[in-house]
Amino acid sequence: MKQYLDLCQTIIDQGTWIENKRTGKRCLTVINADLTYDVANNQFPIITTRKSYWKSAIAEILGYIRGYDNAADFRTLGTKTWDANSNDNQDWLNNPHRKGQDDMGRVYGVQGRRWQKPDGSTLDQLRKLVDNLSKGIDDRGEIITFYNPGEFDMGCLRPCMHTHTFSLLGDTLYLTSYQRSCDVPLGLNFNQIQVFFLLQIIAQITGNKAGQAYHKIVNAHIYEDQLELMRDVQLKRTPFESPKLHVNPDIKTLEDLETWVTMDDFEVTGYQCHEPIKYPFSV
Repeated sequence: MKQYLDLCQTIIDQGTWIENKRTGKRCLTVINADLTYDVANNQFPIITTRKSYWKSAIAEILGYIRGYDNAADFRTLGTKTWDANSNDNQDWLNNPHRKGQDDMGRVYGVQGRRWQKPDGSTLDQLRKLVDNLSKGIDDRGEIITFYNPGEFDMGCLRPCMHTHTFSLLGDTLYLTSYQRSCDVPLGLNFNQIQVFFLLQIIAQITGNKAGQAYHKIVNAHIYEDQLELMRDVQLKRTPFESPKLHVNPDIKTLEDLETWVTMDDFEVTGYQCHEPIKYPFSV
């Protein structure tokens, strides 16, 4: 929680005003933010200075693991995070690759589970990674990336948190996640939860211990229409103690995550928070 608040204050104090071409809005921006999450001791990095919708964040990662490419499937899991980008993004609505209502195109989970090879076959990056880590193998390339520049025009959004590198030392698993761009008031807590959860769940299904998760953000920003709420409301609130995330121990394989797992298999205990803050969202 302190890392999050410190970054928000740093952006306000030291950020540079940049106009974003996609949204047409100005934002205060800093380059290179590094955060660390202690997954080993279950120090769940959830915001307490406003309400955090942690279930939606985990549901989104679960959808990526399953390779979903349709906002309706994400809604069934319990998150509406892809509704706007799949249905309200005018550039995507005009894109000939769009298949219809709720279609997201070849983004995130599609790249992770069905990366298109030149010969027409597909590569399942996640399957290779899980198989290796389950055998205690780290070939220094236990990486899943969603960043495929050759197919940017075939999806509704370029990936923001784009690459996840797993490192195995003995029986302890570490994760380094790379993010090119981050809407800090709205997106960062989502992304913090996802980095934490991704390490925790991959460690669990590969039979390893979870260590530290390292979250590297290139461009961290606060939009102009979010600034007052962050500076005058959220940063003036006193944070509560961090809660704990509990994962159903019966989840033991990638196939479990692909089939029967629901949001009922995850629980957060000891969560206290302040009232929600309705930050503007930029499509």
